[in-house]
Amino acid sequence: NGKNQEINILNKMNIFSECEFDHLYSSSPVSVKSGDRFIPARAGSNWSINFHYANENCRSHNQNHRSKDAGADTGKDAAAYSALLRNELLGAGIETVPDPHTDDRRHAVLSQDSHSLFRYTIHAKRVPSDGGNEVSPYSLSPLSNKSHKLLRSPRKPARKISKIPFKVLDAPELQDDFYLNLVDWSAGNLLSVGLGACVYLWSACTSQVTRLCDLSVDGDSVTSVCWNERGSLVAVGTHKGFVQIWDAAGGRKLTSLEGHSARVGALAWNGEQLSSGSRDRVILQRDIRTPPSAERRLQGHRQEVCGLKWSPDHQHLASGGNDNKLLVWNSSSLLPVQQYSDHLAAVKAIAWSPHQHGLLASGGGTADRCLRFWNTLTGQALQSTDTGSQVCNLAWSKHANELVSTHGYSQNQILVWKYPSLTQVAKLTGHSYRVLYLAVSPDGEAIVSGAGDETLRFWNVFSKTRCTKESKSVLNLFTRIR
Repeated sequence: NGKNQEINILNKMNIFSECEFDHLYSSSPVSVKSGDRFIPARAGSNWSINFHYANENCRSHNQNHRSKDAGADTGKDAAAYSALLRNELLGAGIETVPDPHTDDRRHAVLSQDSHSLFRYTIHAKRVPSDGGNEVSPYSLSPLSNKSHKLLRSPRKPARKISKIPFKVLDAPELQDDFYLNLVDWSAGNLLSVGLGACVYLWSACTSQVTRLCDLSVDGDSVTSVCWNERGSLVAVGTHKGFVQIWDAAGGRKLTSLEGHSARVGALAWNGEQLSSGSRDRVILQRDIRTPPSAERRLQGHRQEVCGLKWSPDHQHLASGGNDNKLLVWNSSSLLPVQQYSDHLAAVKAIAWSPHQHGLLASGGGTADRCLRFWNTLTGQALQSTDTGSQVCNLAWSKHANELVSTHGYSQNQILVWKYPSLTQVAKLTGHSYRVLYLAVSPDGEAIVSGAGDETLRFWNVFSKTRCTKESKSVLNLFTRIR
């Protein structure tokens, strides 16, 4: 009984197992071999994990959100500390703080010369490698010269994108239809918006609003608008399948093109040529300087064409349809030269990269929710990411390797992405309906978003220099408020 009590006590103390206790009782001290004492594993008592979960459960949602923000803010400090350790322990010789948000940060770290912690070398007289600019032997600092340069290197200020639009316009009768394209921004800084049966022009310079056309006389409505590259002509697609060309400065209609049997939801200019995509599944390509008989008919989609974009080099046209297909056409063939079928929903969001030749981005609808990137030079799929909601529009920045996407079900948000890391730079919210429309300012610094909540919101997203104080004004699209 005394032995059993001692076994129970020692087992509770996690010192000896029963077999060890028997061995201790049955063997003499002389026969016991020397060795380390066995301590049982305490797998069921993972205190670090338990305390971690306890701390997480005690935190509120706001505390977790603040901790994420703080983690993002301290990324630079962590990178500087890591570089400092590499200098002092491994002699890496890093003189500038690496940017934790750059795409190739981890590759840059791996590309540094790796040094062993312990090396056998012949001691030789040290020769100053920096032209005699080494730390003075009388310096009280324990850091090397490289580390001093590292700490003195200039810090790039953290980029901040305002989450508040700097202007809001009311846009009555802006349709909540995923397949339409009713907003476009011209090179002359004029915004064209299709509202019901009318097209309105809003000047970003003077805030003046003019009505360009009214299709209600013909019992028609606007389904798409698109400016030419010079910003002098605007093409208007209609519900009855017509494509009208209007002179914005003169306010007069130049021509009306027929050929489609259903609504025209997508338009794209390529110099003097205009491509139009329709619910009749046909893409018509016409030169406005030639008779309509010279049109090219591109047939490849099995359902409505809802996205059209020409490449920056004017050689390839990308089209997206409700058949979940993304097609690429050249300027000579009547058949698509490439076809991508990875999307699981309608492809309306299409954007060619202005920074990398042949790079094409596309976004899928509600059943897909993915951003996908393609190398059209080789026909290969590059990468993809699930955005969590319907992708309605895509646009690349003109100044940086970034792009902005607008979303519908169910987040109704605007996301700014860094490419190729696909990290989110900013998330903008404010629309209460799907953000179906997107256009970029001619200087490439601001964007305008439109939604079924009948508002247009202007955001400073790609600005190089930002004002410290943003102003918000609510303007009616029809009435200029002074």
